[in-house]
Amino acid sequence: MHPFPPRPISRRSALVTLAASAAAFATVNPMQAAESNVLPEGKRTVLFLGDSITYAGTWVAWAETWFRITSRNFGTAFLNLGLPSETVSGLSEPGHAGGAFPRPDLHERLGRALDATRPDLVIACYGMNDGIYFPFSEERAKSHYDGIQRLRAAVLAKGASLIHLTPPTFDPLPLKGRTLPAGRDSYPSPYEGYDDVLAKYSEWLLARRADGWVVGDIHGRMARHLADQRKTKPDYTLAGDGVHPGQTGHWIMCRELLRLWGAAPAIVDSDSPDALLTSHPKGREIADLVTRRQNLLRDSWLTRVGHKRPGMAQGKAPEAIAAEVDSLLDRIRSNVG
Repeated sequence: MHPFPPRPISRRSALVTLAASAAAFATVNPMQAAESNVLPEGKRTVLFLGDSITYAGTWVAWAETWFRITSRNFGTAFLNLGLPSETVSGLSEPGHAGGAFPRPDLHERLGRALDATRPDLVIACYGMNDGIYFPFSEERAKSHYDGIQRLRAAVLAKGASLIHLTPPTFDPLPLKGRTLPAGRDSYPSPYEGYDDVLAKYSEWLLARRADGWVVGDIHGRMARHLADQRKTKPDYTLAGDGVHPGQTGHWIMCRELLRLWGAAPAIVDSDSPDALLTSHPKGREIADLVTRRQNLLRDSWLTRVGHKRPGMAQGKAPEAIAAEVDSLLDRIRSNVG
């Protein structure tokens, strides 16, 4: 049984929601309309899978914030089950985390996650860790591509829809003096050209659009943003450690998902989350409440599903957080109006 089932809504509320939804998705272009199965409207559960960048949750929370504001639908659950260090390739570099533990493999927990959450729609963002910060190799690339295909097969077998997102960019600039050149046998620090590996992974994934896959291009958008900004600000970066993006990077990730969902041009053409957060008089308050609620659910679900990544926060049992989760949803609903 779903631990947080949506509350029944009145016929009048349903009609209001339907009208709001029609307005919210009026900007969907014909290509997107053909992929209406990947829109969140009408879904019971939307599940996000990824590594530490997804676990951080900022881009996921903004995506839910947009949905609550535009759709006024409070029956769809957004669940973030991102897991730090994880890969979809099953690879791990020698001495990862100082030798404390190998990178967790999504496929170890994927079946349990899908069975427990029963999603209608899955959004998956992998790649940053999959090349294990080494130069490109066909063997590692094959492990990544095979892992993506296994993920896809597992999701579709459950009857859910799937959106793939290309990985964010790797930026060697903030790591000046701490990256390594090509030609080494080992890479205790990242390869300086690692973003070229991520670009190849992105190209492969984008090419799957020809097979009917729905793919959002985070990597290309972030790379173009970095290049544009560095024309006038040579030290500009999206990630202080070269890997984990800050607010602007998370916004670029979010808006590429919203682009697939047909968000208005004023949102998806902006380089700042302010476009979203000021689109409603209480946008910032709503985003804060959404974040708090997502974090509670994230830790609870990660603990319930189980994983092999040590050092994670122990989430509370669903029944222990049910009242707080419901209260936060009531406050989101009240602020949305």
